Amino acid sequence: MLRLHGVYRSRAARNIWLLEEIGVPYEHVPVVQRYRLTDEQAQVHPHTQTDAFKALSPAAAVPVLEDGDLVLSESMAINLHLARAYGGDLGPRDARELAQMEQWSFYALSGVEPLTLDVLYADQTTEAGRAQVAAGAEKLRRPLAVVDGALKATGWLVGGRLTVADINMAEVVRYAMPAPGLIAGFPAVAAWIGKLHARPAFQRMWHAREAEAL
Repeated sequence: MLRLHGVYRSRAARNIWLLEEIGVPYEHVPVVQRYRLTDEQAQVHPHTQTDAFKALSPAAAVPVLEDGDLVLSESMAINLHLARAYGGDLGPRDARELAQMEQWSFYALSGVEPLTLDVLYADQTTEAGRAQVAAGAEKLRRPLAVVDGALKATGWLVGGRLTVADINMAEVVRYAMPAPGLIAGFPAVAAWIGKLHARPAFQRMWHAREAEAL
């Protein structure tokens, strides 16, 4: 059985969402980032700095996927593997689609996520935090316009259907949603993220995330 290490409040969320979409059985091992735990909590919760986990992930970072004797880290690599191996039409139908799914996944990581994290982690109760969000939102207009343009033809990024490319990109775009009015300024992105977040698989992941104790 597939085994995924990580918690919902981490990049493992995008892997759990995809696994829920695929419907393949998997074991979820809730390994917490060590920096989020007190010393007392670290005595009782599996975390990223234990010897057992570092044997799987020398980088001591979640998520990690075990698929038989294959051990994978990096959430985008995990999702691309899951989509190819188990995802049916969520994965590529041919080499061309694989290249396009990799393109969008890498663009999400390099061109979008660093900017969305600036928005996600800003404290909007402070003037400095609000300024950080405004600056991040301004920088995001260019990459969001790229995504918006790609969605206008079919409403999806690759192949005219829901694929792993949409899940990988959407979980990065989600981080920008706290920026007031930003997503609404890109109608295709707003419609796309709305229908994705309405999906039962996303809702299962999200409700579990909201219920997560740590």
